Amino acid sequence: MSKLFTPLTIRSVTFRNRIFVSPMCQYSSRDGMATDWHMVHLGSRAVGGAGLVMAEATAVSPEGRISPDDSGIWNDDHVAAFRPITGFIRENGAVPGIQLAHAGRKASCDLPWRSGEPLGPDARGWQPLAPSPEPFAPGHPLPRELSRADLDMVEDQFRVAAQRALAAGFQVVEIHMAHGYLLHEFLSPLSNLRQDDYGGSLENRLRFPLRVARAVREVWPRELPLFVRLSCVDWAENGWSLDQSLQLCCLLKDLGVDLIDCSSGFITSGERVPFAPGFQVPFAAAIRAGAALPTGAVGVITDPAQAEQILVTEQADAVFLAREMLRDPYWPLRAARDLGVEAAWPDQYLRAGK
Repeated sequence: MSKLFTPLTIRSVTFRNRIFVSPMCQYSSRDGMATDWHMVHLGSRAVGGAGLVMAEATAVSPEGRISPDDSGIWNDDHVAAFRPITGFIRENGAVPGIQLAHAGRKASCDLPWRSGEPLGPDARGWQPLAPSPEPFAPGHPLPRELSRADLDMVEDQFRVAAQRALAAGFQVVEIHMAHGYLLHEFLSPLSNLRQDDYGGSLENRLRFPLRVARAVREVWPRELPLFVRLSCVDWAENGWSLDQSLQLCCLLKDLGVDLIDCSSGFITSGERVPFAPGFQVPFAAAIRAGAALPTGAVGVITDPAQAEQILVTEQADAVFLAREMLRDPYWPLRAARDLGVEAAWPDQYLRAGK
């Protein structure tokens, strides 16, 4: 039996295989609403055989969006828009998940296929929020430093977003603590320059992300899994490190987090990320061993044999695929054939699966 196609059970949820679709921003929402594009994008990956289909970074507030066209879950209309999508994913054998996110100082930017540059108030933009009044990069706006009252507000936004995610039919919630967005900004000493008890020491920099994780776990049902996506290193001198990630993950485990989705980088504009096949897999292996937590490996995983090897050698418990799933929504069915596994093709497609 292929390890890639061995079911994985976390709490009460069983994933039919260990091929997880990474959250990938589509920049195709209107006022945060999921659209037909999301039904086709997410639904086709469920039809294609993935075990988990994760909706994109979904903002817990309007100012938490990366762009004005990001997905959101800050009101009940968003819940209603997601329900048909989560229902379709489940009907086709996959588990629907959602990543809850706040963009922090990287908010209010144009679509990436345009310029990706910051947007001003006259172009549907807004002032970003951040742990400290430090812009992400030259030319980016000065974010407003979050006050203690703001921290209470953001914590509550994550809490309520998790409740809405449940109402929308999602079975997995992932908290976004990676890629230079708000919670990662609190973790990294490169972006968190606060002088109060939310900045400075490692204990202080962990404080707010742990508050958010605790708040989400308190309202997310005990029988459902909670994931965290983490940038395990900053790829920048004096930044967030793997050792600090291990300390955080041990605390997240105590709070009831079930899996760490191990990514890296993007806290500053000057990082040099060494993109190569499987370049982040060692982080998943280190967290898995050091924190005794299940992990997901992500980053330039494209070949079925490569994915199988990651799991067989116990470097991770699942693999997250992003760009490869954009290229081929039916990658799991092709992987099954390559690995000699009988995969369940949709009835409508059986003629092609023989």
